Amino acid sequence: MNGDIVARAPHPMIKAVFFDLYNTLCRFYPQREQIQIAAAAQFGLRPSPDGIVKGYNAADKFMTEQNAIRHVQKRSEEERDAFFAEYERLILKGAGIEVTAEVAEKVWRKVREAPSELALYDDVLPTLEILDARGLKLGVISNIYRDLQQLCEDLDIAQYMDFVVSSMTAGAEKPHPPIFLAALAKAGVKPHEAMHVGDQYAGDVAGARGVGIRPVLLDRDHLLLEHTDVDRIVSLTELPRLTEQ
Repeated sequence: MNGDIVARAPHPMIKAVFFDLYNTLCRFYPQREQIQIAAAAQFGLRPSPDGIVKGYNAADKFMTEQNAIRHVQKRSEEERDAFFAEYERLILKGAGIEVTAEVAEKVWRKVREAPSELALYDDVLPTLEILDARGLKLGVISNIYRDLQQLCEDLDIAQYMDFVVSSMTAGAEKPHPPIFLAALAKAGVKPHEAMHVGDQYAGDVAGARGVGIRPVLLDRDHLLLEHTDVDRIVSLTELPRLTEQ
C-alpha cells in the first residue's frame, strides 16, 4: 500500500439543522444601532453605528456568559437592573464612550421604551426553503422565557420548523447540554447527524460541540475572526453548502 495515500472517511450525513433565534434568524426593527443612538443622544452621547455594533458584540457575549450561570429572567428586579446597566455600559464602551453604571441604566431604560419589533434577516426564508426542500429536520433553540412557538408563528417561519426548544421548556440554557439534548430528542437524530447555527461562540459553538453536534458560527458583522476552530459563515446562504460537506 502506498503510504502517501490516506483514505478519508466521508463526513456523516447531516439530517437536522438547529438555529439560534436572536441575531441569527431575526433582529430588532428599527435596528438596535438606531435605537441606541437615539437613546444615547438624550444624554448628550454620540456613538457611531459601527461602534454600537462592536459594543453589542461584547455585550451579547457578556449576556451569554451570564445566562449560562443564571438566566437574567430568573434574577431579582434589582439584579436585572444591575445586569442591564452593565450590558448597556459595554455597548457604549464598544463605541468608545465610558459612562457610569447610573448613566448606563438610564440609557438602557430609554432603549427599552423605544418601540420595536422583530424582523427576519433577508437570508432566512431562502435558506429555510432550500433546507426544507432537502428534507432536513429544522428547529430553533433559544435562551428565552416566552412562547417560542408563537414567536416563530409571528415571524412566519413556523411552517419550516419541526420543533422549537426554549430555555423555559428545557429547564436549562445554552451552553448547557440539556437544551441541546432536548433538540436532538425532538429531531430524532444522533449528535453527529445534527448541525447548530448561532452567533455566540460560548453559547452556540461550545454548547453544541459539548454534546457532539457540529457547530457553525454566524458572524454577520465580521467581528469573530479569531475563532478559527469552527466553520464560520457571514450569511445563512452559505449554510446549505456546509450541510453537504
